[in-house]
Amino acid sequence: MIYSLALMLGVGVIAGIFGAVLGIGGGMIVTPILTLGLGLDIKYAIGASIIAVIATSSGSTIAYLRDEMLNLRVAMFLEIATTVGAVLGAVLTGVLHATFLYFLFGALLVFTTYNMIRKLMSKTGELPTVKDDALATKLNLNGTYYDKALKQQVDYQVENVPGGFTMMFGAGFASGLLGIGSGAFKVLAMDTIMHMPLKPSSATSNLMMGVTAAASAMVYFFNGSIKPGIAAPLAIGIIVGALIGSRIMTRLKPRLIRMIFVPVMLYLGIQMIAKGFGVTI
Repeated sequence: MIYSLALMLGVGVIAGIFGAVLGIGGGMIVTPILTLGLGLDIKYAIGASIIAVIATSSGSTIAYLRDEMLNLRVAMFLEIATTVGAVLGAVLTGVLHATFLYFLFGALLVFTTYNMIRKLMSKTGELPTVKDDALATKLNLNGTYYDKALKQQVDYQVENVPGGFTMMFGAGFASGLLGIGSGAFKVLAMDTIMHMPLKPSSATSNLMMGVTAAASAMVYFFNGSIKPGIAAPLAIGIIVGALIGSRIMTRLKPRLIRMIFVPVMLYLGIQMIAKGFGVTI
């Protein structure tokens, strides 16, 4: 019993750190460890991953709000698209064929990986080019944050608001229809499409994932997928890990975060394309 509790706490801390730094939630780390490493039924692993996402969001959002790293207006604006898409996707489950969506979103993630590699190889650096966008200005979506690694204030303008909103609707739709997490797509929408810096994109994604996961957590709780004996120590470990991860992320250079992100995005993209062929990686 003590060994199991310690193990869940340890897994939670690791998942919380990586989830907070990358903005993709702890579910991606928790689910394979619980199923492949510990032999837990996938039903309970998915329930635990939902709790992991909420815990990661709760632990990291507090720190990101305090550091003014998180763009709250962008988060709430894009969450509208995600929620509507998720509801529509859930309603159409079983009606639409999922194969095409696996290919489409897998290809999007592979393209995002390519785009991130281009940014890594670019000589212009990570600091954004400030451009006026009428819609972003009207909605007051532009932001600023102090980068502790660069030791300077970074002002940024949000661009291509309709494109980001559409991407988030699609991500929510895929999430509801396919039952997948959409953390990577949230970062894709903000970093690649809306041209926000990577740090605010990751921080904002953490908040949005918590809101989305909280909406579905009650369903998992009432159908018996969430086991308190697993979820409780896991959540405690994740909150601690997320607090640590949020401290680490603010001190990392954007280039290093992007280097960590590239293999994660590539793996998720290949995994989704493989699922389109009926192969599980």
